[in-house]
Amino acid sequence: MPHPISTLGAAHTLISLVPAIVGLYSFARYRRIDSSTQAGKIYLGGLLLAVMTSFGLSSSGGFNAGHALGILALLSVSGALLVSRMPLLSRAHPYLSQLGFSFSFFLMWVPGIAETLTRLPVSHPLADGPQSPLVRGALAAWFGIFVIGAVMQQFWIRARKKSS
Repeated sequence: MPHPISTLGAAHTLISLVPAIVGLYSFARYRRIDSSTQAGKIYLGGLLLAVMTSFGLSSSGGFNAGHALGILALLSVSGALLVSRMPLLSRAHPYLSQLGFSFSFFLMWVPGIAETLTRLPVSHPLADGPQSPLVRGALAAWFGIFVIGAVMQQFWIRARKKSS
């Protein structure tokens, strides 16, 4: 039987949908997450709230891999925002910044994929735990999508720089 979801878990899930949906929108519309756009600002706020609410959740009773991924996502976004203030990296800024945002988006989905596969459908979840071949396969596919998307973004950034 699947683990029941707590009130905080339900709130965290709803909050986490904000950066997930806004991130997808940003990638579809701008091919990136840009902190200067309204969507980028909503993504950042939603990501921060999602990570903060995750700290009240733990099936193991303490700090877990999901918490570590949330911290890593926040560090990735922080680096993406700070790289523009580093004069030595001025030429690499657009590339590094977008890689940081994309990596945070990738990390945000990792626990979401694992939790979804181990909780849904409620009567008989598709996977029995994070070590399940289905979860591992889904995460491997997600990693492949991230790598391909990140490489494509780097080419788009370069093409945009050359055309301006």
